[in-house]
Amino acid sequence: MRKVITVTLILLALAVFAWKLISAKPSKPADRATAETIKQLEADLLKAASNHGSAGYMSFYADDAVELPDGADAIIGKANIAKGMGFLDDKNDRLTWSPVAASISASGDMGYTWGTYEFRSKLNDGSERVEHGKYMTVWKKQADGAWKVAVDMGNTGLKQK
Repeated sequence: MRKVITVTLILLALAVFAWKLISAKPSKPADRATAETIKQLEADLLKAASNHGSAGYMSFYADDAVELPDGADAIIGKANIAKGMGFLDDKNDRLTWSPVAASISASGDMGYTWGTYEFRSKLNDGSERVEHGKYMTVWKKQADGAWKVAVDMGNTGLKQK
């Protein structure tokens, strides 16, 4: 009798385990980030910067983000990076960029884009300065599910088209 009870309990436990596996919802492909997700984040970041200046731009940065500016030391932390982004609030300045490619990690919690940028600004004499360059942005999924910029870097030097 004891064997029958033991076998019955084991079979019952296996049945419950199998039912939980079968009834578990598989992750939807739409829930999984892709390279297109990361490109869309870039588009949203550009829109926020265009519409809301430095505040919009910085809203996409993680608190512990790192900026690697061309020819300068690394800037660590969102608050420190924000100190240098005031130029985005000047209507005479216009920063635009376009990703060439994007990729996402196999785990789905990190991704990057790289591409080209253009910065236009009016000088005091009324002339316009135009700078072209390349950039790379590393995106990281946060604990709350939001994607934030973890590392951003750029360098100047592309020839004018």
